[in-house]
Amino acid sequence: MAEIVLEKITKSFGNLEVIKGVDLKIERGEFMVFVGPSGCGKSTLLRLISGLESITSGELLFDDSAMNNVVPSKRGIAMVFQSYALYPHMKVFDNMAFGMKLAKAGSEEVRRRVEDAAKMLQIEHLLDRLPKQLSGGQRQRVAIGRAIVRDPRVFLFDEPLSNLDAALRVATRLEIAKLHRSMDNVTMIYVTHDQVEAMTLADRICVLRDGIVEQVGTPLELYESPDSLFVAGFIGSPKMNFLSGKFAESHGCATLGVRSEHIDIADASPTWTGEVVHSEVLGSDTYIFVEVGADEPLIVRCPGSQTVPWGKKIGLVPHEGQLHRFDSGGRPIRDGL
Repeated sequence: MAEIVLEKITKSFGNLEVIKGVDLKIERGEFMVFVGPSGCGKSTLLRLISGLESITSGELLFDDSAMNNVVPSKRGIAMVFQSYALYPHMKVFDNMAFGMKLAKAGSEEVRRRVEDAAKMLQIEHLLDRLPKQLSGGQRQRVAIGRAIVRDPRVFLFDEPLSNLDAALRVATRLEIAKLHRSMDNVTMIYVTHDQVEAMTLADRICVLRDGIVEQVGTPLELYESPDSLFVAGFIGSPKMNFLSGKFAESHGCATLGVRSEHIDIADASPTWTGEVVHSEVLGSDTYIFVEVGADEPLIVRCPGSQTVPWGKKIGLVPHEGQLHRFDSGGRPIRDGL
C-alpha cells in the first residue's frame, strides 16, 4: 500500500486550467472516492496520479517519494477503466495474465495469481471464454481481476460501473466493496459522478468542483455537516431542500437547508403549509413534493407506501436540530443551531 500526497497540484491544457491547486493526503489502505459533477476535474486528477497525464505544477508523492516524472509502469498502480479495455481476441485467462507475462513472471506464478483473482471475483468458470461471450458485469470483473494479479500498491478506478445497468451496478459495487475488505494492504482511489456509489464505498470522499476541493471527509461527515451549499446539494439522494427569502430570513440566514427525512407532515401547528403537487411511491419510501411558495417544491420523505392526493393542503414541521443555515456566500452558519 502507499500513502499518497498531493501538494498544490495544478493541471492546464493550454490556457485552460482544469486542476487549480489541489492539496490532499490519502492514507495507506484507504478507499478514497473522488466525486463531483461532469467537468469538475475528478478523472483528470486520477490520470495525474496514474501518470497518464503530466502535472503542470505541484508535487505528487507516494510514500514520500516524488512521482511527477516516474512513468506509470514504475508507480506500482493498476487502473480499471469504465470501458473495460479487454483484448477481444484473448480469452479471459490471457487478458488477466497479460501484464504479468509482459513483466516476465514465471508461468506457474501467473497461473496461481490469475486463478486466485478469478476465485476472489467468482469468475473461475469464465477463464476459457472470450470477452464477447461475457455480460457487461462479467467483463468488468475480468478488468478488475487483471488489475488484481499485478499486485499493485495503488488501485485506480475510473467510473468502472457507468456502463452497467442498475442491477449490475449494485452487484459489482458489492464486489468492489468486498475486494477492498479482502485487500486491505492496497490504497484505492475511485472516481464517480454517482454520489450513491461514493456514499456506499468510501472511507472518505473528496468532493471536487471546478478543479478545486470543496470538502474531504467521511460519507456521514459530508452528509451531516456539509462545508458549503454545493456539498449539501450534491451529497444525498434526494438532494437537500433549499429555501431562501422569508423562509431563510426567519432563521437568520441567506439559505435554509433541510433534508427530506427531517420534515414531518403535521396537521397541528405546522411551520409551513403547502399543496401536494407530486408523489413518488418507491415501496420502502414515499417522496411527497409540496409547493410551499419556495423556489422549488419541498421533498418530504415518508417511510413505507403512502397515498397522498395531488392538490391536498398539508402542514409541514422541520426538525429544528436538523436545519442547515448558509450565508450569502454559501458557507455554513453553525452557531446557534
